[in-house]
Formats: sequence, C-alpha cells, structure tokens
Amino acid sequence: MVVQWYPGHMTKAKRMMQENIKLIDLIIELVDARTPLASRNPDIDELGKNKFRLILLNKSDLADPKCNAQWMEYFKEKGFFVVEVNSQRGSGIKQIEKTVQEVCKEKIERDRKRGILNRPVRAMVVGIPNVGKSTFINSFAGKACTKTGNKPGVTKGKQWIRMNKTLELLDTPGILWPKFEDQQIGLYLALIGSINDEVLQMDELAIYLIELLKRHYPGLLAARYEIEETEDHVKDLHEIAKARKCFLKGEELDIRKAANLLMDDFRAGRIGKITLERP
Repeated sequence: MVVQWYPGHMTKAKRMMQENIKLIDLIIELVDARTPLASRNPDIDELGKNKFRLILLNKSDLADPKCNAQWMEYFKEKGFFVVEVNSQRGSGIKQIEKTVQEVCKEKIERDRKRGILNRPVRAMVVGIPNVGKSTFINSFAGKACTKTGNKPGVTKGKQWIRMNKTLELLDTPGILWPKFEDQQIGLYLALIGSINDEVLQMDELAIYLIELLKRHYPGLLAARYEIEETEDHVKDLHEIAKARKCFLKGEELDIRKAANLLMDDFRAGRIGKITLERP
C-alpha cells in the first residue's frame, strides 16, 4: 500500500510558518510517543534553525513506558529539551512552563540586560496532523482556546494564545510533507491516525499492524481477542473478525469492519501500551 496525502491547506500552513518564524523565540514540537521519529516533520528542523527547541513526547500513556524512557534519552542526546506528556489527562503539563523558562533563560537574561522586562517568551506550537496540538494547548491554558478533533486537519489557521505574563503561544495547522520518501513513515503515520482514513486501504493497514504487533509484542493480540496467533497475518485478521462476530450475510466475514475495529482498539490503547518505532 502506497501512502500519500497532502491537502492544499498544508502548503499554505507551511508558508505561514515561514512568515511567522521571525516573531518567535521557541519552537514547541509535539511528536507521537508511539512513533517519535516518523511523527517529526523534517521541514520543522529547517524552519527552526537558530531557535530554541522543546520536544513534547505526547500520547505517552498509549506508548510502551520503557520505550518512552529510551526516546527521552535519544532526544536529549540530540540537544533537544524534552518532556513526556499526556495532553488528554494533563500529565506532564505543569512541567512545561518551568522547562520553557529553562530553555529560554539566555534570551530572558539578554532582555533583562537590555532593560526589557516582562516581555513574554513567544513559542510556536508545531506538529503533524492529529498529534494532539490543540488538546495540548487547551490543557496547558486550562481552558478551551482552540478547536480539537480526533481527525487530522482541524486547525486551519494560526492563532495567538496568551498563557500568562511570561508566555504566548502561536498555534499552527498540522503539516505533513508532500511526499514520503520512506513508505515505512507513511504507514506509521497512517496507523496513528495522522492521515485521513478515507484515503487508506484499512484492511491492508490492519494486516501491517498485526505483523508489527506479533514482532514486537507477541501474545498481545491473542490476549485481547482470544485467538491463536499464527504465522499468517491475514488469517489472524480473519480470526479477529470471527472472535468479534464481524459478519456480512450468513457466515461471510466482514474484514473491513474487523480491520476498523482493530485500528480503533490500537489507537485507543485497548490492545496495550505499544511503541511502533524504537530509537
């Protein structure tokens, strides 16, 4: 399955980010803890040269805790500040403001020496679609200031949000890159819901997920669906369909329904705490 999806508003979003980058001190980049590298847009490194950087390992509650720790270490070694967060439940959110002040302490000190007092740090919040930017901002602000939705493409324009006297956030639409050179990245992004399901072959995607789960987390599918895992990934999907009574007419299996059910269970963390990418 070849994955490509780049709606027109993303080109506009990238242009808008390029125009606004000079206004900000810090880039706060959200990545999905289940696929921390695949969910980083390489354009953001280019856009954010010479800016302070903070990475938020979001949806960390859905990921494997051991892998979260390894990814935290990985990003720190690359020179990023990093915080593990769960925007939905608010865990890790309180640590962010303190970290922002630490990241930008040189800039704050420079302002103080010039006699510029109480100028807030301006941060641009970036990330690919459906990585949880709007949920993070609402959780961080303690109120609903942005639209949220469990689908890519909810944020269409930019908006400034004043958090307090020391921090202002610029929310931006999620941007993917026009072409995935590595199809593995496209598949990872499809699995975590960053690409519109309507352009995907969900049964093929479900089979790929089954392959990954059996490789990295043998036994999880068997425990969740009360099936026997085999070496045949297609057969396993059929067994899941039977176990969850996904039928069309008579005894004919509804494979599409079973595939959607599997994807929903994975994305909601009902199969277990799973990380697809390892450092």
